[in-house]
Order: sequence, then C-alpha cells, then structure tokens
Amino acid sequence: MLNINAGSLTTLPGGISSRRTVLQAGGAGLLGLSLPRVLAAEEQALPTGGRAKSVIFLFLFGGPSQLETFDMKPEAPETIRGPFQPIASRTPGLRICEHLPRTANVSDRFCVIRTMSHSYNDHSGGAHYIQTGHRWDIPIGAGFNATPQDWPSIGSVVEHLGQQQSGGHAATLPNYMVLPNFLGRLQEYRVQLRRPGEYGGWLGRGVDPVTTAIDKKDASDNPYWRDMTDDELTFQIQGLASGPGLTLERLRRQRSLLEAFDENRTRLGDSEVLAAYDRFQQRALDLVSSERTRTALDLQAEPAALRDRYGRHLFGQSTLMARRLVEAGVRFVTVHYDCIDGYSWDSHQHSSDVQEHLLPTLDQSLSALLGDLEDRGLLDETLVVCMGEMGRTPKANTNWGRNHWSTLFPAVLAGAGIRGGSLYGETDADAAYAVTPPTSPEDLAATIYHALGIDPEWRVNDPQGRPVPIVSDGRPLLDLFG
Repeated sequence: MLNINAGSLTTLPGGISSRRTVLQAGGAGLLGLSLPRVLAAEEQALPTGGRAKSVIFLFLFGGPSQLETFDMKPEAPETIRGPFQPIASRTPGLRICEHLPRTANVSDRFCVIRTMSHSYNDHSGGAHYIQTGHRWDIPIGAGFNATPQDWPSIGSVVEHLGQQQSGGHAATLPNYMVLPNFLGRLQEYRVQLRRPGEYGGWLGRGVDPVTTAIDKKDASDNPYWRDMTDDELTFQIQGLASGPGLTLERLRRQRSLLEAFDENRTRLGDSEVLAAYDRFQQRALDLVSSERTRTALDLQAEPAALRDRYGRHLFGQSTLMARRLVEAGVRFVTVHYDCIDGYSWDSHQHSSDVQEHLLPTLDQSLSALLGDLEDRGLLDETLVVCMGEMGRTPKANTNWGRNHWSTLFPAVLAGAGIRGGSLYGETDADAAYAVTPPTSPEDLAATIYHALGIDPEWRVNDPQGRPVPIVSDGRPLLDLFG
C-alpha cells in the first residue's frame, strides 16, 4: 500500500501543486515518492569511495541511560551506579548491562563510542542535532516541531546527492526511508508532534524520507513492547487512507487523474517540468506496480523463525524491515524507537519498563540485525548506528529515574569496516564527563558520510544560495575503522 504525507509546497506553473499528494485520487495515492524526485526520473548512484552502501540508523528516542547500557560503573557510589549488574562480553573492557546478554554475545561485531556529547539538553533539539550534525537554531523550550528552516538530515543529504548524480536506471525505491512512523506520531500530546531532524528542511520536501505508518490499538497501547499481528504490521506509506489494498486495477481506474494532468500541459508552457512530464506519469505507475517495491515491503516473506529472532514487537519487525529495504537498495533507513507513554527511554521514573521492556526489545533486535546482516554477507557494506539523542544524569532520584544529560552518552556502530570488539573514548568514574576529547554530533555525521564515501566538506546551496559544507567543525573518526 503506497501513498505519501500531505503537506503543501509551492505551486508549479499551470496550478499543479508540488505537494506530496499531487497524485491522489479517491483517498488512495499513486506513488510513494515526492514530485521533485519523480521528475528526476532516474536512479542516481551515490559515490563509491566508502565501504558502506547503506546505513541503518536505530534511533532510541528519549535518551537511554549510559549507566544502564554500555558504560556501567559498578564501583561508583550507590546513588550513581544503578540497579543493574555488568556482565561479560566479547569486548575487553566493555561493561555491558546484564539485560543486554544477546548484544554482549555479539559485541565483537560493534564498537561503542562512549564519549558522545553536546550541549542541547532537550529531546527535539537533540534529535535534530544527532540526525543532521547541526545544532537546531530554535532555543530550548521555544519549539518542538520540525520547520522548513531546519538543517537537512543526513538521510536527506544522501537523497539529495542521489538525485544530483546522473545516469543509472529508473529507481523504484527511494534512497531514504523512515520506519515505522515519523518521530512523534505515536506520542500522546494535545497536538501531533513532528519532531525535527529527519526531514529535508531547507533542501526541500523533495528530499524528505518516504515514511511508513503503523498505528496503535488505543491511547494506552505500546506496540514497541508487545507482539504484533501481521494485520497490524502493514507498513503502509504514511498518508494512505484506510480501506482495501491498492491494486493494479484501482490504479488503472484512477488514471483519470493523470489524464487531468494532461489537460494542464498547455498551461505549463516551456517550463522545465514539461520535459520530464511523461516520465513523471510513468514513474508514478512504475513505482507502485513494480515487483521490487512490493517485494521489499512484504515482511511476511521472511521465515517465521527469523521474525521471531528479531522479536514480533514493533521495534523488532521494523528493524527487520530496515534490513529488507537496504537489501533491496535503499541507501539510508532510520528506525525510530519512539516514546509512547511520555517516558519510555526518557526514563525520569525508572520503573520496571527499562528492565522488562526497553532493554530486552533493544537486545533482541540489535543482536538479531547484526547476526542477520553478517549471515547474508551484508555487514561489510552496511553501517549500523544505534543510539539516543542524549544520556541520563549520573545521580539518580529515589525511584532510580534519571533526568536529561546530553553531556555524555554512548553510540554503537557496526559494519562497513568498523572495528568490532572495540571501545572509543574514556569516561570518568561516574559516567558524567568524557576524559578523552568528547565526540560531537558533527563528528558522528562526518563519520557516517565518510563511511558512505561522501566528503563531509561537500557543499550544498543554503536558502540564500550560498554553498555551505554538509558538516561544519566535524571530523571523521578514522580510528573506528579497521
């Protein structure tokens, strides 16, 4: 099932709107990509200098505690060290939580950066910073939603660069996708949030991710923590109206919309849009009718045992879908582990959720992904990044909750030449500050671009038409690579 987010953009000559629902009829869309991308009508190859052909970014929104995951301090005072114990792993010196046993068993496949740090101690701004490599220009507390002035995400830059390259055959999948929902979609607020960081920002909606949508049963449901049925795990493209599936017959019946477009052709004049117009129509139909698209989104094609291995919960099945998408050719896939009840990884109150739900689902899915990629020969060409936007305060409250602490937090990187079984950076005795130079979001972005073979100093034109580097003041962490 394919469709796209609504959202107005500019109007093309002749009154044709370049919004993402431009091909929409009877409540069901005809394509899963934006108009500018479709008008390009060509699959654009990314640079080939890097080891990574693709990236899977597991984003643990809310901020997992470093002291309950990958930087445990059992010798710290009782008020700091936390309620969990460290266990042995395959990485010398790694103190990993007892509730991450499967991950500990595959630690020889990943590196832990222990010294991530930034000064934007807020969820929305932190999410923007981590996913773009640029500090959000909105002050803490002054906003929560994405804006058109935001910096483009790393995934959007990958999409943009792909669109700028020439040659290749027609694409049937985008370069950038987000699963299972846009960040904020399932959070309980008076108005729906669209957290910043994952969008095209001032590069334009044409490089926004293609985003799927998975609903929850009711306001109290947390699909990240329970087994989901195949009827729930539809991975529809965001914006598709409910109802029967989008079939080829329905597409043929809806061609009248495309015929209506033809009536506007004479009004387009000599616009550059006209030159690509026929390709636009054909691409719209090719996308949703292609076997490649249908196959990539068919999660039920996976063996039941493998699906069980990832976990039948929303995070596990979304992570498995990410593997399917990169295997099909998508370059950058973000999987959000979002907040549902207002806390989740944002564990101000350290209830049983961390022990019984959050850590076990992460443990199951991350370990399964690394093993699955390796089994398929994909780990050498897929960069896996797993992290939150911040850490938690070293000193806990009386309920073992911890507050926001962006000063220090970990990131897990694997694949694409990353040295497995390694640690990067040292922290103090309380997991409060970096002892070695801290690692910034700019450094992380530069490292991801480097792995993809993209020069972090590559320049794009900002809204004023000035060429600006995609990363400023960041350096690739070359020591991470073997």
